[in-house]
Amino acid sequence: MQFVLRLLTAAACLAFSLIALALAGVAAGYYYLAPGLPSAETIRDVKLQIPLRVYSRDGRLMAQLGEQRRSPVRFDEIPELVVKAFLAAEDDRFFEHPGFDYQGIARAGINYLVTGERSQGGSTITQQLARAYFLTPERSFVRKARELILAVRIEQEFEKSEILSLYLNKIFLGQRAYGIAAAAQVYFGKQLDELTLAEAATLAGIPKAPSQLNPVSGAARATQRRGYVLERMLELDYIDQAAYDTAVATPMVARVHGPRVELVAPYVTEMVRAEMIERFGADAYTDGLNVVTTIDSHLQQAANLALATTLYEYDRRHGYRGPRERDVFERISAEPGPGRDQALQAILERQPGDTDLRPAVVLALRPDNSAEFFVRDLGTLTVPWQGLQWRRYLGDDSLGPPPKAVGELLAVGDVVHLLHTSNRGWLLAQLPAVEGAFVALDPADGATVALAGGFDFFASSYNRAVQSRRQPGSSFKPFIYSAGLEHGFTTASIINDAPLVFSDSELEDEWRPENYEREFHGPTRMREALVKSLNLVSVRILMGTGIEQAIRHIRGFGFDDTALPRNLSLALGSGGVAPWDAAAGYAIFANGGRRVEHYVVDRVYDASGRLVHAADPLQACTPCAWVNEVASPAAEPAPGTSVFAVESPALRDGAPLGAGAPASVVWGDEVPDYGSVEEMIAHGSSWRPTIEETPLFYRGLRWAPRVISSENAFLVYDMMRDVIRRGTGRGARSLGRDDIAGKTGTSNDRRDAWFSGFNGRLVGTAWVGFDQERSLGNREEGSRTALPMWKYFMARALWRTPEAPLQQPPTLTTARISPDTGLLAAAADPDAVFEFFRPSDLAGLEQAAGSAAAPGSALQVDETDIF
Repeated sequence: MQFVLRLLTAAACLAFSLIALALAGVAAGYYYLAPGLPSAETIRDVKLQIPLRVYSRDGRLMAQLGEQRRSPVRFDEIPELVVKAFLAAEDDRFFEHPGFDYQGIARAGINYLVTGERSQGGSTITQQLARAYFLTPERSFVRKARELILAVRIEQEFEKSEILSLYLNKIFLGQRAYGIAAAAQVYFGKQLDELTLAEAATLAGIPKAPSQLNPVSGAARATQRRGYVLERMLELDYIDQAAYDTAVATPMVARVHGPRVELVAPYVTEMVRAEMIERFGADAYTDGLNVVTTIDSHLQQAANLALATTLYEYDRRHGYRGPRERDVFERISAEPGPGRDQALQAILERQPGDTDLRPAVVLALRPDNSAEFFVRDLGTLTVPWQGLQWRRYLGDDSLGPPPKAVGELLAVGDVVHLLHTSNRGWLLAQLPAVEGAFVALDPADGATVALAGGFDFFASSYNRAVQSRRQPGSSFKPFIYSAGLEHGFTTASIINDAPLVFSDSELEDEWRPENYEREFHGPTRMREALVKSLNLVSVRILMGTGIEQAIRHIRGFGFDDTALPRNLSLALGSGGVAPWDAAAGYAIFANGGRRVEHYVVDRVYDASGRLVHAADPLQACTPCAWVNEVASPAAEPAPGTSVFAVESPALRDGAPLGAGAPASVVWGDEVPDYGSVEEMIAHGSSWRPTIEETPLFYRGLRWAPRVISSENAFLVYDMMRDVIRRGTGRGARSLGRDDIAGKTGTSNDRRDAWFSGFNGRLVGTAWVGFDQERSLGNREEGSRTALPMWKYFMARALWRTPEAPLQQPPTLTTARISPDTGLLAAAADPDAVFEFFRPSDLAGLEQAAGSAAAPGSALQVDETDIF
């Protein structure tokens, strides 16, 4: 008995000694490891790698750019079902333990003693968080000790909900998805609150082995792991038996989804990406920047559709070029069934297309000339002969005879495209070989509200709207006419439309400019010459203005030397212009004469929502033209600088003024506190304060510099209104508006087709041409080839919007003139027309009228006369 007692005493002492030794070891280990470990508080300063996101100005996601896909969410945004699934899979005692779970550690220890392997980590969610933020993934006891110490520190520093939120936003879940919100989108294309129980359990099963257990890389393993998670949820009473049975029986359906893009504008997002890299460096991809562009989703969709429709129509006119591939059934079995369909789907996945233009394989040709197709993502469908009839392409100007049988166009095994249309159903189609671009700007500040740089960004990322330099042809003439108006011409000036021959070292040996119709109209008023787009008149206007003077004037519209050749071909638009720049030039006419700079990035926010960049564009307030006049200094400032020296110290040093603040708060005593909207309108309609009277009202406004007078802008605008009313742009009359103006353009050999047009609120430029420059074909000029794109866009953009014409400057007057002489008409002249004149023009016209009675006056014109 005494032996037993001594044995127990010795055992107790040994146990006590071992415990003391263990505690001493733990303490020593802690004091050895702890000083080298970071503070848990530093987690708050660790920046998650969050991709760059690009939005339209109305909040539609346009792109998500970056290697890691992550969408951080707050704890209160995470559904309880998702939280329970992760707790069941990873740490069901999370809300009870102090950062480490002795039960888990004991299980891992016993497993190590039994097997000699460290196969069970026993890590809590807090430990996993510590490892993810601070430690390497190596498997060692030292790393485990560091992990445990950090976990305890994290538990002391953070609330449990904060820890869980950090963990669920940080963890890697395969397929470049970091965090549960990103994983829900990547695998299921859903928001967190849209996940089913089966989907939540699938995500919760991934952290153990993200590369192997995600449902895309290993559906079978993911299904097995999902079953384990569901079983644990049932054991923990997180779900009932019925929910378990339903979820277990749910098929595993997952694929990699791209970001939930709400607006397709890839050419714009590439412009934004480049600007962000230039501004913020490579960190732009990972810092969680949110870029708000100037793009309007409604207008961008209109631009995309207008461009695609126009190119399809051009392509349709020029014939069917044949299938993209032939004889696919030599590579796969033609026997109907799931195997064939899967093989066809795989072949078609490699072909370009979208929801409207889909690649397809010909399965069969029918006696009634219909054809059966397998269509990507849709399966089989039959297209009748009416949707297949299409003459063959033989050349840009020639087509084959009308086909009489489907076999003349198609063969079984051909890979083709089908286009779904709203009015004709499915049609045989093809990817257009021709390209195009469209740009729309707000003329008030140059904001780019829509931009499409080509038919398919993923086939060619070359941005034709911005990067190309193509001949604008006659769409450049309004700038020539604007220069002429500043050098002695009026809209009533008579210019001779007659042959010209030049010998110029910078041109061909002998240059004979011609009109498009190769006809001559003789003496022609300036307005009529623009309406008819007469080339010879444009050359004579440039001759009368002077090349250097014209270039100096046109350079103010923002065009560089590429657009401004120093010879008479400038009159016909022989330089190189990008559609984006052409639209910016036309915006000056639209806003009354002020040069705005086109831009596409409006605001940039960091991951926390803090504004880090805001555009501060120059403004041209068209509706408040009186402000432009009183705000214009004697000498125009450099672009980008304020035109005002007056600044209120109270505003300079005080807090920013919030929107919606009372007038007395914002503007002091300068603007009254109106008692009603009616009172404000009544007062504002006649109130014209100066800078000296109301310095606060004008403070900080940055007016765009004036490059042409408001009279000049209006006169060119009014002439271009006639281009649409009765000239080369009359195809736009179908819009049923009287406020629109514009000009067609066709370059040499019909290599480029243009149309630029506008009203007081919106400018649009359309271009069509081949990347490898060649003729578009006979009759493919601006009015037929490019104008439809502009018209399709404006039909949607201006729908139900009020007329927005430019306002006639008060200094312009109208006078009755003879349409034949351009001089003041006699009171009884039945053919007289009204024309606009500036005061100086009218004075000269009256003098000319007084001297025009004698024979041999200035109205006598021969072929050598410029005027």
